[in-house]
Amino acid sequence: MRAVLFSTLIAAAAPFPVAARDYGQLGTVYPVMEPDFLSVIEQRLKAAEASGRIAAMQKKLVARTKARVVRPKPVAGIMRAVKARSWAYDPTITIAQDIRDDRGRVIATKGQKINPLDHVPLRQSLVFIDGDDPAQVAWALKATTALNAKLILTSGSPFQHMRTARRRFYFDQEGKLTGKFDIRAVPAVVEADGRVLKVSEVPVPGGRTAS
Repeated sequence: MRAVLFSTLIAAAAPFPVAARDYGQLGTVYPVMEPDFLSVIEQRLKAAEASGRIAAMQKKLVARTKARVVRPKPVAGIMRAVKARSWAYDPTITIAQDIRDDRGRVIATKGQKINPLDHVPLRQSLVFIDGDDPAQVAWALKATTALNAKLILTSGSPFQHMRTARRRFYFDQEGKLTGKFDIRAVPAVVEADGRVLKVSEVPVPGGRTAS
C-alpha cells in the first residue's frame, strides 16, 4: 500500500509527464528466416533429378507395374482340387431402390427380385485354373474351346499362356470371382444350369498340390 502511495506522489510531483524512453539497440538483431517449404522441396527434386535418382525411381516403378500386369498377384487361399465338389449358385438379386430409365419411368421397383440369367444367359462356362500348374492348363485347353469357355487364372501369367496357346486367358483380379462363387480349389467350372449356376471343383491328375 505504501509503495502504491509513494508512486502516486512521485508522479504527481513530477514537473513533466512521465514518458517511455528509447534506450537504443543493445545487441545484434537478426530477422527471422524460415525457408519456404515448397522451395525446399523444389531444390531437393532438382538435386535428385540432376543425380539421376528420379529417372532410376521412374524406371523401377515402370518395371514393377509391368511385372504386376504381366504376372498378377496370385489369388490367396486357392488350393489344388483333390476331391470333386459341386453346388448351385443363385445369382438372383433384390433391388434396393426403384430404378428409373432416362425418362424417369420405373423399370424395377424396390424389393423386386431379378435373376440376370432370365435376361442374359451364360453362354460360356467359366473355367478357373492355376496357370502355374501345367496339368491344369493342359486339361483346360483339351476340355474346352474358345467358343464354349473362358479360361481364368488364379495364378500365373495370362500373357505367357496366350502366346503359347494362341488363346485368350483372363485373371481373377483380387479373387473377386472365386470369392463370389465360394471357390476354394481349382480347377473349377461355373456353368449355367437353368436359373442357377452350377459350380464344380474338378480334380485332375498330376501337377502342383497347391496354388
